[in-house]
Amino acid sequence: MMNEPLIITCAIVGAEMTRHDTPYLPLTPDELAQSAVEAVEAGASVIHLHVRDEEGKPSQRIDIFEEVTEKIRNNCDCIIQYSTGGAAGTPLEERAAPLELKPDMASLSMGTMNFGDEIFENSEKTIITLASVMREKGIIPELEIFDLGMMETVGRFIKKDLLPKKFHTQFVLGVPGGMSGEAGNLFTLTERLGKGQSWSVAGIGRYELPLAAHAIAMGGHVRVGLEDNIYYRKGELAKSNAQLVERIVRIALELDRPLANVEKARDLLLL
Repeated sequence: MMNEPLIITCAIVGAEMTRHDTPYLPLTPDELAQSAVEAVEAGASVIHLHVRDEEGKPSQRIDIFEEVTEKIRNNCDCIIQYSTGGAAGTPLEERAAPLELKPDMASLSMGTMNFGDEIFENSEKTIITLASVMREKGIIPELEIFDLGMMETVGRFIKKDLLPKKFHTQFVLGVPGGMSGEAGNLFTLTERLGKGQSWSVAGIGRYELPLAAHAIAMGGHVRVGLEDNIYYRKGELAKSNAQLVERIVRIALELDRPLANVEKARDLLLL
């Protein structure tokens, strides 16, 4: 697996951080598109996309997703993956709305959890509804796994044919309320994967860098970005998404792990 090209996903902005947390957070459609282009030029092949409204608040508005997507497409070639998580408490119909635009991929969280001091609701109805829309529109889901029980849910849903046949698995580790980002947790989760299943890891906060290094060495793929971690090192804010991507590129090359270009990433993700 170490000779398989590495797919780098960049989560350029999430639903939690604000400019009070970091002045480098992209918020407007132009800023989001520019940050995505810079991340792709640095070595990312997938952009995980949230958007913000005119006040900088998290939004699932179709028009904003469409505008940002068009701006990215006009300036670079990449795989665009929409978030269907929104922010904690976003109604299901709003979470599903951007899927009308038929992105390459979309996130599909596999269970309800405490998310810091909030509740990230993903009932079976929510999961089945989002999965059905993705199947109908030919969108590849990225199954977001925050805890071991969610892997059990994946197994049950596969047996019941409730998930699309093709999907990618993303382990999101380090969220308060989910599994921590210790290496042992990553090993435990990857042991539950089906044969040949593609996977990546997103380490939250201080877990981003060590988990990325483990994933590179294990033959998995990596997600970084200001959604997951606003620091380059302790006490030093990352100045851009591209800066976080560039570090992963250097580590991968030092470990003799080739990088996946967009064409190769599409092949590996069965797009």
